Order: sequence, then C-alpha cells, then structure tokens
Amino acid sequence: MIECWRWFGPDDPTRLSDLPQVGARGVVTALHQYAPGAEWPRQAIQARKQMIEAAGLTWEVVESLPVSEAIKTQGTDAAQHIAAYKASMASLAQAGVRTICYNFMPILDWTRTETHARQPHGGTAMLFDLVQFAAFDLHVLQRPSAPDDYPPAVQDAARAAFAAMQDADIARLTRTIIAGLPGANDGWTLADVRDRLATYDGIDPAQLRSHLIDFLAEVAPVAEALGLRLCCHPDDPPFSLLGLPRVMSSTDDYQAVLDTVDVAANGATLCTGSLGVSPDFDAPEFVRRLGPRIHFAHLRNTSRLPSPDPQRPGFLEAAHLEGDTDMVATIRALMDEEARRRGAGRPDHAIPMRPDHGQELLMDRARDSLPGYPLIGRMRGLAELRGIMAAVAGAQS
Repeated sequence: MIECWRWFGPDDPTRLSDLPQVGARGVVTALHQYAPGAEWPRQAIQARKQMIEAAGLTWEVVESLPVSEAIKTQGTDAAQHIAAYKASMASLAQAGVRTICYNFMPILDWTRTETHARQPHGGTAMLFDLVQFAAFDLHVLQRPSAPDDYPPAVQDAARAAFAAMQDADIARLTRTIIAGLPGANDGWTLADVRDRLATYDGIDPAQLRSHLIDFLAEVAPVAEALGLRLCCHPDDPPFSLLGLPRVMSSTDDYQAVLDTVDVAANGATLCTGSLGVSPDFDAPEFVRRLGPRIHFAHLRNTSRLPSPDPQRPGFLEAAHLEGDTDMVATIRALMDEEARRRGAGRPDHAIPMRPDHGQELLMDRARDSLPGYPLIGRMRGLAELRGIMAAVAGAQS
C-alpha cells in the first residue's frame, strides 16, 4: 500500500518537510482556496505539485475535488459546475495526479459534537453524541421538522441536556457542528444552515442517489478516458442528520452505485471509521465484495457509544487499533486485493492509504492542530498500521 498523509496546504501546521520523518511518501491534498463548483487553474495545480515534489514526496490523491451543492441538488448552476469539474479533472490528469476523492454528503462534510474529549490517557479525541446533537437541532437551530426525526427518549434526553447548558456550552456546541472542519465550510451562521437546509426540501434518499448517479454518468466516463480514478467517501456519520438524506452509508449503497455506473474509474474510498460506526458494517467483507473498485483507503477506527436511538449510535475517534473495526483483518483483505491486482497486471495495484484522524497526544495538545489531524496521533496510527502491513506482507511472501 502507498503510505500517505493528508496535508491541507501551506497553512497546515505540519510542514511538508516533516513528512519524511513520519514515514509518509505520498501526499493527499487539495486546493481549498477554490470554492466548490469553480475550476481549478492548471497553473495552481502545477504549483502545488511542484511544492510537494520539492519536499521529496508525491501527490498521490486529491482530497477532495468537491462536488458543489448545486450538483447535489441539481440546482441552477449544476451544468456549469459539472463542466468545471471535468476541466479540473483534465488539468489534474495533465499534472499526473490520478486519484480523486470526493463525497456526496449534503451541506456538512462530517459532524462531531466535541473535538477535544479528554481520554483516560490524558490526550483528547473527537466524539459524536446524538443527544448533544439533538439538543442543538431541537433547541438551538430549532429546525421545524426536527421533532419528527427523534424518538421520545432522544427528545427527553436532549431537553434535559440543553437545560443544563450554559451560554458558553451552547456556543461551543454550535461552533463544533456548523463552523466547519478542515476543507469544509467555515463561519456559517444558524441562518446560513437554515437557508441551505431549505434547498433539500423534497429531496429524499432516492432522489439524492439519482443525482449522484447522474453526476457520475457525466464525469466517470471522462475520468476513464483521462486515466483517472474517482472514489466516493462514505457519509460521516452513516445516518441522517438535520433531516438530510444519506446515500453512501453502507456496502449495499456502494454496490448499487458502482453497479449502476459500471465504469472502472468509478470507485470507492473505504473509510473504516465512517462506515464502521454502523454495527452492521464488516470492513473485510466490503473489500471482498468491492475490492477491484477501491481506489483509496482511510484507515481509522471508531468506538460506538451508548445512544437512546440504536440506529444512530454515538462514537469516539479511537486509536487506530482499538476501535470496533478489525484493522488487522481489513488490511489483510486490502493486501490480498493488491496481490490479485498484481497478478492481473493492473498498473494501479498499490492502493493509497492514509491514517485518517488521530487522537491528540503529547505535544499535539500544545500545537495548533486542525481538529482530527494532529501530528503525533496520526504518526502513531501510521506506525501501527505499517506494522500490520509488514506482518501481512511477511505472511504473504
């Protein structure tokens, strides 16, 4: 597997020159300065690539070339944004960047209710708590249809949780949910969220999946002709929030989309943390079923937490080998898939991976780390994952 590291560009607290020390040789990055729907200029792509290569690294994956809300809702600017997407893909292919990760999550890229939950070892981790989220939805955002989305037990617990909050607690919870995380939407107000939620009125999961398939029918053949690989990231978390539809939350969801747009370039990002929140998810089975179409892997772990709604558990960002996903079995399945690809002569036999997220440990807590992306926590994760890969490779040889 190709060991990669997510880097958010020149403003990232971790410098490119540090990455060889942590063991990564590939970079996962994007041009976050351009809004979703805008074309990425060829010269900006080349400048980023040259910056990465000057540090002795390679730009392995774009994460992400974002899909605009207009495309997701098939709004007025959808055709223009798809044309810009195709132009950006052509420029990335010209620069030799072959793998593009994206997601089709409405409005918010991913959601947590706490970014620095203290852990017994003294570090911190990100966390999602459904009761806290419901308290925000019902009593802060005051979404009119929110009561329809929570069973009585969740509503009762959320009411009690909100009553116990001070103003500072409410402000912190609000910032955590809507202010955005790296590469997402910074600085949104409650009014902004309400306005954007209104754009999904009448769009149910079946309609959103249809929009995803329409988008892929446009761009996947272009990617195939350009020698690119597209890989959709799963919903995070893998269940509905704010009444919004979700369409990439399970292995069956992926199977349906990949079968419908049956082009080799149309593939999956296996994120073991996002999908692993569901008690029904089996990561090795995902690899066995969809292996030839996995173009990228996010290897992270989550531990499910009790919730009054068993269909929507809480979860903690666990250490990479300590959560609910069997990481050893998952990596073994991925490396078996790589062996099959080598045997078939596929030039893309090596799957790029990165240690996704991480707990804040040691000096991380004194650094200005981006939420979920501390240096030491991810470096520990990469070292642990590398150990599994070395052991599996030894058993395969």
